[in-house]
Amino acid sequence: MDEEPLVRWDWIGRNWPTIQGLLGDHIVMALVPILIGLVIALPLGLAGVRWRWLYQPTVGVMNVIYSLPSLAVFIVLIPITGLATRTTVMVPLTFYAMAVLIPAVVDGLSSVPDHVRQSAVAMGFTPLRRLLQVELPIAVPVVLAGLRVATVASVSLVSVGALVGRGGLGYLFIDGWQRQFYTPIVVGIVLVVVLAGIADLLLILAQRLLTPWSRARGSA
Repeated sequence: MDEEPLVRWDWIGRNWPTIQGLLGDHIVMALVPILIGLVIALPLGLAGVRWRWLYQPTVGVMNVIYSLPSLAVFIVLIPITGLATRTTVMVPLTFYAMAVLIPAVVDGLSSVPDHVRQSAVAMGFTPLRRLLQVELPIAVPVVLAGLRVATVASVSLVSVGALVGRGGLGYLFIDGWQRQFYTPIVVGIVLVVVLAGIADLLLILAQRLLTPWSRARGSA
């Protein structure tokens, strides 16, 4: 009897529409929590810089949430958000993203030199204008570093959701394991790695676009 190959290309061809659907589902469940987490983390991070007493309790709560096993959180949410729903997967991933992004926002804004802020005030910048045109651009590299970590983690953790019926490409891992058929597992691993790599590359390009002065400094 011939040994079963690691990858059966004919299976990929026959099931490509299904794989595309799982990939699209995976992208939505991975990236939407990142966007929501960033929208929430920005004002919380600003508040943490403005009122330092608020920062430590906020980070403490986020760290506790981040330490919770994702599968356990998915299971706890099932009675509230339902089995095999995107919400069951995306809610925990949003909190995990916030746990990474809030410290990144605070660290980024804290890295702005005091003399830069004072110069902006001396030039008549309002607090909002100073934030948008001075502080946030300087904080971009630190914030995007946290965003890269959160994004790659989110892309990976979505797969765990397959154990509660909605995990995007994670379905391929469950299917392959149950049938002792390695092709879906290999396809799932490759696509998750490629997706994480593309997301990371896009964020690197975004950083280059948002910080043109760093390119100018590097080429000088």
